[in-house]
Amino acid sequence: MYKYNFLKYSVPSVLFTLIIIGAGVAAYVMKGGFRYSVDFVGGTEVRVRFDQPVDTQAVKKVIHEQWQGTVHSVVGALELMVRVPQTPDVVSDLDKKLISAINEASIGNPGKVLQVNSISRTISDNLWSKWLKLILLSLFLLVLYLSISFKFAFALGAVIALAHDALIVLACFVLMDKEISIDFIGAIMAVLGYSINDTIIVFSRIRHNMKKMHGQSMYDIVNLSINERLRRTILTSFATALVVMSMFVFGGDTIRDFSLVILLGIVFGTFSSIYIASPIMMLFVLFYA
Repeated sequence: MYKYNFLKYSVPSVLFTLIIIGAGVAAYVMKGGFRYSVDFVGGTEVRVRFDQPVDTQAVKKVIHEQWQGTVHSVVGALELMVRVPQTPDVVSDLDKKLISAINEASIGNPGKVLQVNSISRTISDNLWSKWLKLILLSLFLLVLYLSISFKFAFALGAVIALAHDALIVLACFVLMDKEISIDFIGAIMAVLGYSINDTIIVFSRIRHNMKKMHGQSMYDIVNLSINERLRRTILTSFATALVVMSMFVFGGDTIRDFSLVILLGIVFGTFSSIYIASPIMMLFVLFYA
């Protein structure tokens, strides 16, 4: 009836994702929380110019190890933008200490400070509260739509899959010691939108086959539906991933983390629509039957 038995691997797949998320939680605890960008905590931004191309990776290593900061190329490897988050032990002459550390990393190629800016915190507690309300409202409308168009069991499967996608991408970022920034939040929103679209495509086929194959086991219906949508799902994900990969490779430091979130989201979103959303939906359908 169908070529691949995807549901056969649903339990190992769930365990795999739980291991990644668990490792992310452990890393979060060990590191004492997320590493937020200056957008969340405020900080200092220093623009540095060099006479010759500088070893950007060496500078990044020094800035990250000493101040948990980030470094972005502005004009090739001749001009760098260094951003250091606000911490209790930040000193008044931070720009001098930064340039001293940078010069140590770029031996024989001293840098010149072009500009120093103090960056205020842009993400307030009030804004966080508004975002949370919008997210909850979006989830409510999503559940309402899926409950009306499909069944409540479909809505539960989709919401759990969305939570899975957000948590596993966040866990990967914590494990890679990446910064949580506004770009990350925006990319996560895009990932969730992509993921729910992929899930609804599979759910639409399952709903169609439930009417067409009335009386047959839900296990066979779900497996057949995934097989029928597999080609479209893979081709769409592959085409999107190619574009995002080009952004990641050629887009420069500024959008690299943004591209990485999208890339991880495409992979795990495709994975969750097959191995998370569909099996969970099936369990709830059987439970409510």
